[in-house]
Amino acid sequence: MRGLQICATDPVGESDETEKARGDALPEHIQYRDEGCDLSPSCLNCTLPLCRYDQPGGVRRLRTRGRDEEIVRLRRRERLPIDALARRFDVSRRTVFRILKRNNGREHPVSNP
Repeated sequence: MRGLQICATDPVGESDETEKARGDALPEHIQYRDEGCDLSPSCLNCTLPLCRYDQPGGVRRLRTRGRDEEIVRLRRRERLPIDALARRFDVSRRTVFRILKRNNGREHPVSNP
């Protein structure tokens, strides 16, 4: 698995009492390797708004968020028919209905968990 990988290091000059503490309780003695993922070579320089591994639905959800927001906007503001939206975004009528239902009554579209 890529991403931020934890590499434990030995504390320098620490007393024996420190050894009794949990290893993960000492973040100052941890080095992180930033190996990124297949979308970005570095986690710390990634352009995604959320990590693909932290987002329910993963990358697909992140990529379809903009499409869903545009569908909701066009339906509410320009009153485009369902069939026109489905053709425009190359999705089924059912998908358009699902997107609109998920965002019914909300000012800004929300993602599906």
